[in-house]
Amino acid sequence: MSWLRKYTLKCGKPGGKGFETSALHVAFSVSCNEDKSGNNATLSIWNLNAEHEAMVCEKDCYVEIRAGYEDTSLIEVFKGYVTYGDGDLDGADWRTDLELVDGRVEVRDTYVSKSYSGSTNQKNIIDDIGKEMDLTVTYAEGVEFSDIPNGYSFVGKGAASLDKACAVNGLSWYIDKGVLKIKPAKKPMSRQVYELSADTGLIGWPKKLTKSGESGEDKDVTGYEVRYFLNADIKIGDYIYLNSKRVKGYFRVQSLKIDGDNMSGDWTCTATLMEEG
Repeated sequence: MSWLRKYTLKCGKPGGKGFETSALHVAFSVSCNEDKSGNNATLSIWNLNAEHEAMVCEKDCYVEIRAGYEDTSLIEVFKGYVTYGDGDLDGADWRTDLELVDGRVEVRDTYVSKSYSGSTNQKNIIDDIGKEMDLTVTYAEGVEFSDIPNGYSFVGKGAASLDKACAVNGLSWYIDKGVLKIKPAKKPMSRQVYELSADTGLIGWPKKLTKSGESGEDKDVTGYEVRYFLNADIKIGDYIYLNSKRVKGYFRVQSLKIDGDNMSGDWTCTATLMEEG
């Protein structure tokens, strides 16, 4: 595989005027998680014109970052809203720095007023909340939902209504690249296994980590910090078969960070892989 980098960046208010570029100098760092705070990112863009800089610094400007390599399709790395923007000189160039959060507007601005009579399944409620938030809803395999026999009503923020509906069924929710994901608490969205090896982009040697048990009776958990060339298909909670010369085994992704600069270095991911506790 060729590791030559390419990207596209789209910015603008949803439904309004925007712009797209794949030629400017950009650098990004994306931190991924499975909690309600949402994925967050920092993005630097060099030498934006004045109109485009004003656009990205507007409240709730929407940003989409796609990246990949010369002989592969571009993959979504991040979708989210600008929460802070600023510009300054960087040598002879002008650099615009942005902070972004996935799902910020949907979580902040959605209010739900719903009422159901008779027997209602919790999945119907979650689906309706997703529509109110204007988000596609996906579910982990095997998720089960209970029925509410005597009607249900809720008035309040969409996030609070999701908390309530998910808690009844032992579920958790988070937003990833503009998709509302529902899964069992402390379980992954998918049981698909990805292999990490030198042939699939693993960089260097895995660094061993040990997580102490939460109590004196719990055993320590072993894991590894790994770096690999960009593979945005691998997500928090996914299963990994680590196939290196020093380590071979199955782990789960506990933390994940994606970094890139199209003028230096590589598109890379840094992940913490831990054994099942």
